Amino acid sequence: MVSVEPRAPGLAFGQVVIGPPGSGKTTYCSGMQEFLSKMGRKVAVVNLDPANDRIPYQCSVDIAELVTLDDVMDNLKLGPNGGLIYCMEYLEANFDWLQEKLEQYKDHYFLFDCPGQVELYTHHSSVKNMVAQLTKWNFRLAAVHLVDSHYCTDASKFISILCTSLATMLNVELPHINILSKMDLIEQFGKLAFNLDYYTEVLDLSYLLDHLASDPFFKNFRQLNSKLVEVIEDYGLVSFLPLNVQDKESMKHVMRAVDKANGYCFGKEEQQSLEAMMSVAVGGDFQFAAAMDAQEKYVSPIGKSVKEEAMDL
Repeated sequence: MVSVEPRAPGLAFGQVVIGPPGSGKTTYCSGMQEFLSKMGRKVAVVNLDPANDRIPYQCSVDIAELVTLDDVMDNLKLGPNGGLIYCMEYLEANFDWLQEKLEQYKDHYFLFDCPGQVELYTHHSSVKNMVAQLTKWNFRLAAVHLVDSHYCTDASKFISILCTSLATMLNVELPHINILSKMDLIEQFGKLAFNLDYYTEVLDLSYLLDHLASDPFFKNFRQLNSKLVEVIEDYGLVSFLPLNVQDKESMKHVMRAVDKANGYCFGKEEQQSLEAMMSVAVGGDFQFAAAMDAQEKYVSPIGKSVKEEAMDL
C-alpha cells in the first residue's frame, strides 16, 4: 500500500453511508446533502461506489476518476463481486489520490457514499482500512448503515438483518447508526407482527422466535434461530432509527443521532449553548419518539401489545 502523509491538523466530520444493494444509500446522500445545505453546512459528497454511474447529487469526489467497475470487469475478466473487491483494494493502494481530492474540501462536512456489497463491511478489510486512514487524517466519522424497512414484515429476514448489522458494527469499528430506510414502503410486502418500536429497539426477541415457530419451514430450525438471537442479545448493540428521506422530521431525528455519534454536536461550528449540548449528551428519548412518529405515519394500527400478539401465535 502506498504510504501517505498525515492530513494537516483540523477536524473534519462526516458520515460513512453503507448497506446492502438497493437500501437507498445514494438517495440518502442526496437527501442529506440537501437537508444539511439548507441548514447552512457546506457538504461534500464523496462517491466511493465504482459501480454508481447515475449520481443524483452534486458529487465533490468521484472514485470513477480513479477506477470503475466496468473497466475492471472488462480488463481483468472478473465478476461484479470480485470486481468491487478489486476496486476497493485499488483505492486502498491509492490513498494518496483520495487524500489529494479531500484536501480541496477542508472546511466541509463529508458524506461518503459506499458500495453495496455486504462482504465489504462484514468481513473484508478494505473499508475498515479506509476508515482507519481517514481517522489518521483527523476525520471524525459515524457509520450510517441502511437496510430496507420492509424486512421487518418477515421474522426470518429481520433476524438476518440483525446479524448483518451486528457483523458490520464489529468489523467497521465506527460509531454506528442503523437505519430502517424507505419507511413509507414498510408494509408493502405484508403487515408488521408487532409495533414498530419492537423492531427499532430490538426488544425481547423470544417473541420473534415464537412467531417464526408458526411457520412450518422454520419450525425445524428453532434451535439455530435461538442461538442467533442469543448472540444478538448478548452483544446488545443493535438498534434502529426509522427513515423516510422525504420526511423532514425523520431526517432531523437521523441527523441528531449522527451528530451525537461523530461528535459534531460538541463542536463550535454551530455555536451551541451548554444547555443544548447537555440535552444531546444525555440522549433524551428522541429514538423512541422517532419510532412513535414513524409508527403513526406509516404503520397500520395493531391494537395489541407484543406479549398479546405473541400469545395469539
